[in-house]
Amino acid sequence: MKPVSENSTPLDWRDDVPVSTRFDDPYFSLENGLEETRHVFLSGNDLPDRFRFGFHVAELGFGTGLNLLAALQAWRDSGQEGNLRYTSFEAFPITPDEMRRAQGAFPALSGLAADLAPHWGAEYITLPGLEFHLVTGDARTTLPGWDGRADAWFLDGFSPARNPELWEEPLMEQVFAHTTPGGTAATYTAAGFVRRGLQSAGFEVTRIPGYGRKRHMTRAVKPAS
Repeated sequence: MKPVSENSTPLDWRDDVPVSTRFDDPYFSLENGLEETRHVFLSGNDLPDRFRFGFHVAELGFGTGLNLLAALQAWRDSGQEGNLRYTSFEAFPITPDEMRRAQGAFPALSGLAADLAPHWGAEYITLPGLEFHLVTGDARTTLPGWDGRADAWFLDGFSPARNPELWEEPLMEQVFAHTTPGGTAATYTAAGFVRRGLQSAGFEVTRIPGYGRKRHMTRAVKPAS
């Protein structure tokens, strides 16, 4: 295995699915990562129906960029004017080559993946329909200093059992503080301490059907007033 920097994460591969050796967890569903993303993060946040001019998605756990590609495809297909604003917080970025390899598993996204391929590794990316910002570092440190607020959150850290730091209650409080009134958050996990943390932060939390073999997932809404 090639050497990696302190801020990157070594990978194993199961066919086309990258697996973090740091957290012993795959980056997306072994069944169908794109359909999982659409179910959990798009439908879980009522997207694309809620898209509007200036809509802002924020994310904990950028990973392979799959969620970004799926959201951008939905944005462009919706015919919405302007740019989708997308901010992602990632402590352990993978390399651009690894991202391109992982995204190759999704032919339906090949056009978007090709558009973005030359830009992976950049902190900011601006393309037709997209304003993207990657915030590198521990979200427990970087999110409190962020001056934005999101209309929808994709909470996509590794399994809470393997990566509890990204699901701690103080971080969920920061997610709440950086959500617009009426904004939402969605995640594939239905772990009790995650739901309780979101509720304690101020969200209205519901457990809804998950994707594939996952019976449940979590949706959260910030009260409008």
